[in-house]
Amino acid sequence: MSAVNTIWVLFGAALVFFMQAGFAMVEAGFTRAKNSGNIIMKNLMDFCIGTPIYWFIGFGIMFGGGIDFFIHGDYSKILPSGVSLWSFVIFQTVFCATAATIVSGAMAERTKFSAYCVYSAVISCVVYPVSGHWIWGGGWLSSMGFHDFAGSTAVHMVGGVAAFLGAYLLGPRIGKYTKDGKPKAILGHSITLGALGVFILWFCWFGFNGASTVSMEGDSMEAAGRIFMTTNLAAAVSTCTTMIFTWIRYKKPDVSMTLNGTLAGLVGITAGCDAVTPGGAAMIGICTGLTVVLSIEFIDSRLKIDDPVGAIGVHGVCGALGTILVGFFAKEGGLLYGGGLKLLGIQFIGVISVAVWVGIVMFAVFKIIDQTIGLRVTSREEIEGLDSTEHGLANAYADFLPVVPMEDLGSRVESVAGIHTVRQDVPVEEAIPVKSADFSPAGKSKSVLTKVEILAKQSKFEELKSAMNEIGVTGMTVTQVLGCGMQKGAAEYYRGIPVDMMLLPKVQVEIVVARVPVEEVVKTARKVLYTGHIGDGKIFIYDVRDAVKVRTGETGYDAMQGVDDI
Repeated sequence: MSAVNTIWVLFGAALVFFMQAGFAMVEAGFTRAKNSGNIIMKNLMDFCIGTPIYWFIGFGIMFGGGIDFFIHGDYSKILPSGVSLWSFVIFQTVFCATAATIVSGAMAERTKFSAYCVYSAVISCVVYPVSGHWIWGGGWLSSMGFHDFAGSTAVHMVGGVAAFLGAYLLGPRIGKYTKDGKPKAILGHSITLGALGVFILWFCWFGFNGASTVSMEGDSMEAAGRIFMTTNLAAAVSTCTTMIFTWIRYKKPDVSMTLNGTLAGLVGITAGCDAVTPGGAAMIGICTGLTVVLSIEFIDSRLKIDDPVGAIGVHGVCGALGTILVGFFAKEGGLLYGGGLKLLGIQFIGVISVAVWVGIVMFAVFKIIDQTIGLRVTSREEIEGLDSTEHGLANAYADFLPVVPMEDLGSRVESVAGIHTVRQDVPVEEAIPVKSADFSPAGKSKSVLTKVEILAKQSKFEELKSAMNEIGVTGMTVTQVLGCGMQKGAAEYYRGIPVDMMLLPKVQVEIVVARVPVEEVVKTARKVLYTGHIGDGKIFIYDVRDAVKVRTGETGYDAMQGVDDI
């Protein structure tokens, strides 16, 4: 046994395992908050269901050439030099889990959790191990010279093809397409979570590709450095390409699509990260950066397959493309390096054969699941959200909200200087005498109250508040709101699809005017808020019948004055 090789493989296994967290964050961020708990459960159970099944059956199929329960056979011929059996088993287990979890995002927000668990078991038991045996276990593709170093096809395209079939058979989410078939944008609830997931995946991909050398001795040390370089370069170039392409195509650089571009570059370089030069890696990045945008648009708009996170385009299409591009850019045997068409032909055969295998088996699996326990939740469950209907979880973010126990409210209020709660058995009319203002001609009201409601950009609030203070308006109520005017917000795109109505963050400022002239308030607000562009806001003016100051019982004009003004 080699200590350095074993440590390297185990370190790589730990990094690849942490990719589960990355996938969970990407999928949760690119979908709606009401399904976040369901996404987390699926990513958790992918690994926890796949681990024992792969140990029990999958590893034996993949590396033993047949069903070999409990990994008890002779695997000495397939073990990398200096690496123990169990180090290699856990390394392969985390790769299996990665293939399984790709499907989660494409089938998100409408899949039964029980159905998903069955799918996860089948892909880990049979589907992934069989095609994995062909490529990495000494099977027929390996004998032909098929090159897929770390799994563009063996892992990512397998998951992408399964995702395609699952999303196709499920059908689109409610509200995804109009009656005439045009796609509608369903925005993910947190681009921040999605970005965090992408950065986690990028970091872990160094273990995914780099540790696939399964050695850090001899030539493998130099190879590992080159693999890190090509992996990083392809991801960065793909990201830049996607950003520029969406900037030209949508008039603004699309955030979520650019994040997909990063993953597309990582998926595309995985097959040939050990075989291409940095220049070749950059070219692969350009190809995947363009392809991921066009493929996601085509799948969404033309095929009418609803893939909330773009998993089919990223993993399926770019996994196949990256594998084929090895036939062009491989230093040894690549078409562009004088190697002819042999390697390119072998790469095509490998991609097509694996796609056919996964397609046939997973179509049958999904059909059987659909006809027995059912694939899709009911319309009511989908609209309400899978967190509550499938898992009894009211809100995945509930614990982040401040909650004050009811029995503690009284003591907390009494702790505030100068304020005491009223005994519950004393009627409020006795505790605080209230007199209504008389607005009749014979009444003695000093002023008619007016409410001014201002909807404005958040960036203008501090300037508006200062301006109001300068003219004598010191009391206001401020609320953070979302909204848009008749223009339905500025024209925006989400993953290449026009957003029907863009609700923009605004502040709603409510001011009740008694002493300061209403005209002065409106004139000052307009002067502060005006830019001349759509979205400057609106001002609404209402008559107020009366006002009551709770502490003193004063009404009308007097209720609107401070202590110093009385």
